[in-house]
Amino acid sequence: MAHYGTLRNFRFSDNDVDDIRGSSVYGRDDDKLGKIDDVIFDHSTGDIRYAVIDTGGWLSTKKFLVPADRLRASSEHKDDFQIDMDRRQIESLPPYNEKDMESDEKWNDYEGRYRSKWVDGPVMHRAETDRNITPTTAQMTQGTGATGPKNWETGTERSSMGHGTGSVERSQSAVDAAASRTDRVIPATSNEVTIRSSAAGIGPRWSNFEERLRQRRKEAVSSCNTCVMTTDRKAS
Repeated sequence: MAHYGTLRNFRFSDNDVDDIRGSSVYGRDDDKLGKIDDVIFDHSTGDIRYAVIDTGGWLSTKKFLVPADRLRASSEHKDDFQIDMDRRQIESLPPYNEKDMESDEKWNDYEGRYRSKWVDGPVMHRAETDRNITPTTAQMTQGTGATGPKNWETGTERSSMGHGTGSVERSQSAVDAAASRTDRVIPATSNEVTIRSSAAGIGPRWSNFEERLRQRRKEAVSSCNTCVMTTDRKAS
């Protein structure tokens, strides 16, 4: 079973890696949400699972998590990152407590509740993608005059009568069908949770940092009691 932990005070001794910790993270409407305080990574591989964001105080629990594959390089701020979230959505996530990682049972429970909120709550997306699966009210009603509302998925407009050249009719059943075409959602009560993360698309700064973490993984986890005990058991 994979074991996860944070870097905490570990620092790379060489100068050929640009540490992402300290980078700012922006949300929708270029709202600064906080800074990357740490990362949660797989101690057996060095793969980063989450970024730990320190909000600087606006969030009651101080910090929140973002799956690695939801981050993107900021298009407006050099060396920073962005996510497609706002403060209301972040406030709806289960509160993060680093101590939960000290127990597999607690961590699995937290990830179950977190995933349930991310997939089923306000942060709606099709699993394993960054596409929203549920249209907002504005998306469903966008449009003027006889052209009617826009199709929320394709961006095309449809006739209010449902016919005409190039028109697209999107019924409620089609919306429901789109929403159902997702990977299996693991309920909050499940003992096992899998959230896949990939650095693809985040940018070279993130990729370089993660690659160096993989290379220096053993040094980074040397102070982890769980990893040390596992190594000792294998040696004996």
